[in-house]
Amino acid sequence: MKVPFAPPRMDQKVIDEVTDTLLSGWITTGPKTKRFEKELAQYCNAENVLALNSATAGLEIMLRWFGVKEGDEVILPAYTYSATANVVIHCGAKPVFADIGNDFNIDVANIRKLITPKTKVIMPVDFGGFPCDYDAINALVKADDIKKTFVAENDVQKKLGRILVLSDAAHSFGAVYKGKKTGTLTDVTVFSFHAVKNLTTAEGGAVALNLPAPFSNQEVYNYLCIYTLHGQNKDALAKMQKGNWRYDIIEAGYKCNMTDIMASIGLVELSRYDETIARRKELTENYNKAFERFNWALLPPSVTPSAETCYHLYALRINGCSEAQRDAIMQKMFDKDIAVNMHFLPVPMLSFYKNLGYQITDYPVAHKTCISEISLPLFYNLTDEQQQFVISSLQEAVAEVLKK
Repeated sequence: MKVPFAPPRMDQKVIDEVTDTLLSGWITTGPKTKRFEKELAQYCNAENVLALNSATAGLEIMLRWFGVKEGDEVILPAYTYSATANVVIHCGAKPVFADIGNDFNIDVANIRKLITPKTKVIMPVDFGGFPCDYDAINALVKADDIKKTFVAENDVQKKLGRILVLSDAAHSFGAVYKGKKTGTLTDVTVFSFHAVKNLTTAEGGAVALNLPAPFSNQEVYNYLCIYTLHGQNKDALAKMQKGNWRYDIIEAGYKCNMTDIMASIGLVELSRYDETIARRKELTENYNKAFERFNWALLPPSVTPSAETCYHLYALRINGCSEAQRDAIMQKMFDKDIAVNMHFLPVPMLSFYKNLGYQITDYPVAHKTCISEISLPLFYNLTDEQQQFVISSLQEAVAEVLKK
């Protein structure tokens, strides 16, 4: 039996919707992309949502919108994918890594210690789909002593008057915190719709705007539509209106728009997304029931009194194992044609960042966590039979490697 890690849910409904787009004569940013944006906003209860070609583009665009530049600092967790840090580097700013807590997410107490007058943005990451403690993060940036340290250097920063909270919610579309879905929990939220995400558009992402007054989220959305399409003041959809061909370039913008082909997949995925989450929750509960009796198994966070994950990853930690033992367990799974993964190698462990002077020893919880983590297959079409094979195979692998 072969068990893949996280293949997308592609079926006739998706094929029909994409085919409809291909035959419509409109395959780039057009009516389906705009419809997708509106339905995303409705699902999240966000004021405005901009669909783009990746979450990475969304993160960088919002950093640049806020004016992040050389000499600035952005605080983010050490335990994340490199994209979260790379966009900071692209802007010429300095990534400042914070350690994490036992839930894989950024440690808010650690954030406070790292804030300086150079701090412009905090980028929390919802690991595996489980939301960060946003009440604590939002309270931190609004605290009088923290606001006094903030140095506004442009009109946007002056209007906000504090550190921006830019949530990297690449994993957490549909997750809930204190009764609210991700997309409305911080100033700005960025989602990913990459092929392995719960909701996919093959590639793709979105920016959900929830900026406080006196910002107009509609005005910011309108500007971002221009900024993400070369700085052109009319998109192709607008230019196709009779006699409306004339356009202008108002700044040197970027090119990261979503296409209607991508949006077609997303519209189908979104229409059945609650069903997707329900199945992923069922599979997660099956894993939990199978492993909770073993003292070597540290289950991933899923439901607490304040939050519920969207069940993106099943990130199991193996208590008491070394990195070599974790790798040996993974190899035994591979030998049975079971695709497992590891999320993530902390950014300070990666060569580019090590060469900048970052050291993983400065982030002990992140380091300890990565040594013991194994991500198990979790996707809508995973069958009960496949999952039971994963469970029994992992139990055998752990017993053989750890002698437990």
